[in-house]
Amino acid sequence: MSKAKRLMELIITVNRKRRFTVKELADEFHVSTRTILRDLQELSELGVPLYSEVGPHGGYRILQERLLPPIAFTEREAAAVFFAVQALRHYSSLPFEMETSAVLNKFYSYMPEDVRGRIDQMRDRVDFITPVRQAQSPYLSVLLDAAIGQVVLLVEYATRQQRGQREIQPIGIYTREGLWYCLAYCYLRKSFRVFRCDRFESAVPSDSPPLDLHEVHLGNKEELTRLEGDSVYLYAELSQEGVEACEADPCPVPGLHVRHDGTGCLEGYVAREDLSYFASYFVGLGKHAAVLQPPELRAGIRQLLSELMAQYTEEQS
Repeated sequence: MSKAKRLMELIITVNRKRRFTVKELADEFHVSTRTILRDLQELSELGVPLYSEVGPHGGYRILQERLLPPIAFTEREAAAVFFAVQALRHYSSLPFEMETSAVLNKFYSYMPEDVRGRIDQMRDRVDFITPVRQAQSPYLSVLLDAAIGQVVLLVEYATRQQRGQREIQPIGIYTREGLWYCLAYCYLRKSFRVFRCDRFESAVPSDSPPLDLHEVHLGNKEELTRLEGDSVYLYAELSQEGVEACEADPCPVPGLHVRHDGTGCLEGYVAREDLSYFASYFVGLGKHAAVLQPPELRAGIRQLLSELMAQYTEEQS
């Protein structure tokens, strides 16, 4: 085995083992302990975070931060990764903000000069337009780690109407139209809810035991459409233009169904407290949407339209 190949496999091995002795590695790679010591020294110089432990049970262990083995990219693959990360640059908050910047710098710095030139040309000709938002979401990493680790969080959450503490168990975070959202189980409402991430004013681990939600994730969140607690069933018919508008500006109602002729409908369970938002949403769709359920939403739309009529029929002074 060549030295270069041995070093690459050694990186994979120490990442997997986490704790090992020189003799163990020497036996596994069929080389002398002196050779392994030299290899470990080279790995350390390359940035692999190794820590030496002395004593009868000593050896080496790798620190918490892991390094991936070297990966060979083609020019187009490297450009694809660069622009995948570049697509996030319009967001004011990211879960891995510093790491994202580091990835871009590494890719750009280590590319040949001609490849950097091509990327510079493409950067001015390819963009991923996202609405620029001033809202900051400083707890994205906390929410994501809690979702992965099945941790209950005690959060301070503020809406336009009220501010208060509640316990939530995050399922995942996602972005839409430049804003970040967190799907979570809310212990206050005893149901799944979607929270605006920029409205979290604090988020710390709670002592409450978590629910077993390992099988619940963003990929199957539509199965959670029937909210427990104070929720209502929403159904709206859509014209072809209404379907296109809902696809361009997604509505939080989970079920968008499109028929063969291009028309469709929206249906799903929504929180009663969100009906004022949905009234504004459907007024924006105009004649291209007809809400049939619930009656409270229809009444809210009529009230909003009456207020708009009054605003535009008054005599201008």
